[in-house]
Amino acid sequence: MAQTILIKNGRVVDPVNNLDAVKHVMIEDGKIVSITSDAFPADTVIDVRGMVVAPGLIDMHVHLREPGDEESETVATGLRAALAGGFTAVAAMPNTNPATDAPDMVEKVLRLAREAHAARLYPVAAITRGRKSEELCDLALLAKAGAVAFSDDGAPVHKEGLLRKAMERAKILKRPILSHCEVVGESAGGIFNTGAAKRLGVPGISVESESLMVRRDIELARETGCALHIQHVSAAESLELVARAKDARVSVTAEATPHHLALSEEIITTPDANLKMNPPLRGSADVAALRKGVCDGIIDAIATDHAPHSAAKKAKPIADAPFGIIGMETALPMILETFVHPGKIGWADLVRLMSLNPARILRVPGGTLSEGAVADITVIDPLEVWTIDPEQFESKSRNCPFAGRRVRGRVKLVMVDGEVLWNRLEG
Repeated sequence: MAQTILIKNGRVVDPVNNLDAVKHVMIEDGKIVSITSDAFPADTVIDVRGMVVAPGLIDMHVHLREPGDEESETVATGLRAALAGGFTAVAAMPNTNPATDAPDMVEKVLRLAREAHAARLYPVAAITRGRKSEELCDLALLAKAGAVAFSDDGAPVHKEGLLRKAMERAKILKRPILSHCEVVGESAGGIFNTGAAKRLGVPGISVESESLMVRRDIELARETGCALHIQHVSAAESLELVARAKDARVSVTAEATPHHLALSEEIITTPDANLKMNPPLRGSADVAALRKGVCDGIIDAIATDHAPHSAAKKAKPIADAPFGIIGMETALPMILETFVHPGKIGWADLVRLMSLNPARILRVPGGTLSEGAVADITVIDPLEVWTIDPEQFESKSRNCPFAGRRVRGRVKLVMVDGEVLWNRLEG
């Protein structure tokens, strides 16, 4: 007989069902059976009084580095880091070595994920072979192998005609294009946003290097009807382009990262590689615009762009150190600190941004606790105060800009497919 699990006394938040109330969640055979006001007997009972019970969080933008850079991260360590951060599923970008540009590579990362027995992994396959913006991949075969979306993330698709063809095929396959918007000619050699770069006497990365490509890709989405998702929006100008496209009913969505929402270039006073990311931390006006975009619903999703790098790589001179920071284990507390605790958004909004909308954009299960839905669940203590310590992370890397910060709100339990895979309730 199937085992039953009762998660009782939690504040259950599910915007799909307009639910935000203290309830009991009954689970059987990996599925949500019921959400009730009455607690029925179960084989296992988990009391989460005072905590928030949410659909499993979904991070739609992570880098897991395997194959090719296992020193920085592996699929197994990355998926454990996801659990520690409250994510029951992640979408893994294709900029591995070799790139995820063939069906056997999609199958390999799926096998590694199964072996890890942790968070779910949804492969994102490359748009072009080797992510070189020269030859289109066989998108149909990649989709058949299990790719949920296509992206050359880490690099843009430079050739407009090539991206147009990709969008036309992706529309037929009902897969979104996830776009890394960067005009490399505008950003080449840049390290920080122009303001911080000027202060430190290093090359800068302009806002236009992002917004020019956002404009181009939105126009291609308008022409083709393909679902376009703009990754890691960092600038007010880019956000305005997204807003106008939405008003014009172009099929476009956008994400922002916790670090672009919580930090600005004003904190960069030394050439710190843990503050070097692409796109860079922008000015305070851009941050304010992004935050408003979250509150107004222009930003559809919060995604971490989790980019682990070994300590040796980040210790290189600033011009040679790689872009990127880790983010899965700090995303939730930073969004709580920036938006929920100050009352700028509610818990239902957080679930939309970090669970429901990513599931809808990627067209994967999740984002709801409806009866019959898969039992992917994240339990959060909204009041627990703790100090971010990268040395305690599950990720193999430590390139985190939030080290030492005191935060409020912590993941306590994560369930995937009805199985508890992460548990801080005990001890």
